[in-house]
Amino acid sequence: MKIIFPLPNYGFDPTETAVSWKILQNAGFEVDFATPDGKRGYADPLMLTGEGLDLWGWIPVLKKIKLVGLMLRAGSFARACYRKLEDDQNFLNPKRYDELRLEDYDGLLLSGGHAPPMKEYLESETLQALVVNFFESLDSTGNHKPVAAICHGVLLVARSISPQTNKSVLYKRKTAALTWALEKSAWDLTKYLCRFWDPNYYRTYIESKDEPPGHWSVETEVKRNLENPEDFIDVPKDHKQYFIKTSGLFRDSLENHKPSWVVRDGNYVSSRWPGDTHAFAQEFVKMLKEKSGEQ
Repeated sequence: MKIIFPLPNYGFDPTETAVSWKILQNAGFEVDFATPDGKRGYADPLMLTGEGLDLWGWIPVLKKIKLVGLMLRAGSFARACYRKLEDDQNFLNPKRYDELRLEDYDGLLLSGGHAPPMKEYLESETLQALVVNFFESLDSTGNHKPVAAICHGVLLVARSISPQTNKSVLYKRKTAALTWALEKSAWDLTKYLCRFWDPNYYRTYIESKDEPPGHWSVETEVKRNLENPEDFIDVPKDHKQYFIKTSGLFRDSLENHKPSWVVRDGNYVSSRWPGDTHAFAQEFVKMLKEKSGEQ
């Protein structure tokens, strides 16, 4: 089975991309990548190194000293996966967005990232049309092909408007995505305490003075494209692991899914942020194996 993994040229999240790729590869799936122009993509370097995320991060020598950067950057396993990804020939030689055809792939994975260069990915009408095809076309068994989206990747899905209904492909579906609580906490941390010289680093889209706080957050925009706001599924406040799953202080791993939150609706699976990636990718693998008849 072959999976297509579109990326922007620059700024994607290394954890959501490299860990998902490694889990798919270990499960035996072939993964193709695509960028706008067919040139290899690069992850957000701050999320890889952590340099530049501390109060002194604008000073050339001192930026090597990391405190907050250690907390916010990708974990050791994710960084190791990214180093291996940079040796993958499909990653180094991606397709162009306009070369992608639904019939060539068995599944679609959309990772996220918050850096402003992500906009070429999030706003691509070519990718949005591909997403619509994945959601609306049926394979030979009469089923939709599996789609997985995490963090800002869900925003790309939400913006994919069906020409048949003139509504988002997420209309009438359940989904997770980056919550405003998680997005705002990271934004506040960098804006007020760390990266003061670049206060909007953690926001891809910023509200105007006349718009309410969070109007262009991932959660709020996704909700505007759903049939009901209640179809945006977040961790229930009475969940026994609510703090672990929502504080932003804990990330999942291959062996520990307690911090993660994954929502599945048919052949569509979604998650919130890098801290969900291992469980998210493993659920996508489960969906793909179900489709192929594997147990």
